[in-house]
Amino acid sequence: MAPQLDSFISAVDRALRALLAPPTAGRPVPPSNPPSPTPVTGRDAQKADAALSAEDRRESAALMRVNHAGEMAAQALYHAQALFARKPQVREFMLHAAREETDHLAWCEARLKELGGRTSVLNPLWYAGSFGIGALAAMLGDRASLGFVAETERQVEGHLKSHLERLPAEDQRSRAIVEAMCHDEVGHGQQAQSAGAAPLPGPVRELMRRTAQIMTHTSYRL
Repeated sequence: MAPQLDSFISAVDRALRALLAPPTAGRPVPPSNPPSPTPVTGRDAQKADAALSAEDRRESAALMRVNHAGEMAAQALYHAQALFARKPQVREFMLHAAREETDHLAWCEARLKELGGRTSVLNPLWYAGSFGIGALAAMLGDRASLGFVAETERQVEGHLKSHLERLPAEDQRSRAIVEAMCHDEVGHGQQAQSAGAAPLPGPVRELMRRTAQIMTHTSYRL
């Protein structure tokens, strides 16, 4: 009973940290392209954004809010899948991926502050709903859970690439963050495939796509 209780307490702790504590990145914010010779923060970041029009700043902030909400959902998915994983190596894979998603969460939140934007007011809903989905995937077995990761990351890759097309050309800071996130998501998907991911049925993939669309469209505004 004790190991299960410890796992449950750890899951609650991770949820509270994701929702209430400022995310802390283990890696620095990706540099813009071309990179600055020194880290760009504070007033330097404001100067870099001076070329953005008010409309461009609003668009960038809205897109980064969507990405932040997506990373909040990713935290919940991985936390739930780790909690209900059957094999220790699958659990560790999920927790490792969640730590990298924490970097993404911190990067998006920092960028939103620079742009004068805000995070989604529905983040608790995104977390709770995604935790339930992740738990369901994990209860179907490790191969199904890994298949869910692979399909999720495939869809996220397409979503992030669409944001690269929509972000203002002058917003190199946001673009650098999204590009780095996309690289990590591709890696997670490939690792899940290598670990034995089972392919998901077409209707499940379509349901995942439609659910993601609802979250994306809502968090863009809220």
